[in-house]
Amino acid sequence: KVRKGFSMSVFGIGNPLLDISSEVQSALLEKYDLKNGNAILAEDKHLPLYAELEKEYPVSYIAGGSAQNTMRVCQWFLQKENAVTYVGSVGTDAYADTMHKEATKGGMRVFYHKDTAATGTCAVLISDGDRSLVANLSAANNYQQSHFETEEVQAALKSADVAYFAGFFLTVSPPTALALAKDCAANKRTLAINLAAPFIVQFFKDPLMDVFAYADWVFGNETEWAAFGEVQGWGSDLPTIGKKAAALPSTSGSGSRIVVITQGKEPTLVIRGDEVVAYPVIPLEPSQIVDVNGAGDSFVGGFLSELCQGKDDAHCIAAAKHAANLIIQQSGCTFPSANPGYTFAAPEAKTL
Repeated sequence: KVRKGFSMSVFGIGNPLLDISSEVQSALLEKYDLKNGNAILAEDKHLPLYAELEKEYPVSYIAGGSAQNTMRVCQWFLQKENAVTYVGSVGTDAYADTMHKEATKGGMRVFYHKDTAATGTCAVLISDGDRSLVANLSAANNYQQSHFETEEVQAALKSADVAYFAGFFLTVSPPTALALAKDCAANKRTLAINLAAPFIVQFFKDPLMDVFAYADWVFGNETEWAAFGEVQGWGSDLPTIGKKAAALPSTSGSGSRIVVITQGKEPTLVIRGDEVVAYPVIPLEPSQIVDVNGAGDSFVGGFLSELCQGKDDAHCIAAAKHAANLIIQQSGCTFPSANPGYTFAAPEAKTL
């Protein structure tokens, strides 16, 4: 439920990373002890990877990081200048300049905190139709709550119907995430969050649960929700986990919570109270899939682009699925330069 008046304005905060993306040979993954489908934080042994990738492979630079991906996709669908505002921390280097240029191409507004550390990067290694992500947070890890409290950031937040962050931000600044959550509750602004990764659920449980109480929408894939269920002691049945998560105490402005569980090729589950509705995915032939990097981020971006317009679950899901379908047919979290405009028909749904 969007509670303000549908001004088509979305606010996102997260860990901005410049994606350095390339198709690579499996030997490179083996060299750095990496696996397809994984998303990890860089250790010391991974630090030479970035220079090697730029030197040995043709690379693309994309303004990335989970929440920034989501916000870019949301902006692309809305097609309204400054409809989306994104906030995070970068350095004062050439990577930061590239990041700003790429992030604002589609009309998104960014307010970056400038840090003394180097701009964060993420190696996106595409191999066999899958990807391995290695993030070096660097400056992104140094976001300051004082920046969130600046006049320009607060003005952008005040104008937003919907605010969003992914769980990765809880590794950086839990106090900022909680301040945003409390602001949303106090000002009847919809808050959406994303579990982001199993390690967030497992090792950042306390800050996650602090903000969970304020969230109107919680997104996650089947692996992340399974980890959530394990941590909570609820077993492994996804509909049961979703119902229990939706029923946890809520202090949001709406007093309720909706859970969304994506399952790759399997139907997406939307859970309100005791009701579980399954929405089928848009089928693709394997040959049509170029790169699954950013599929989950883009799903949420498409969803929020309809949510901030007051659309119902079915239309939000239709946009989300279209966004994910579009992105996985591109290399990296990218999309065509022109958006011809879309009308999203409500997909078939089945109540479980």
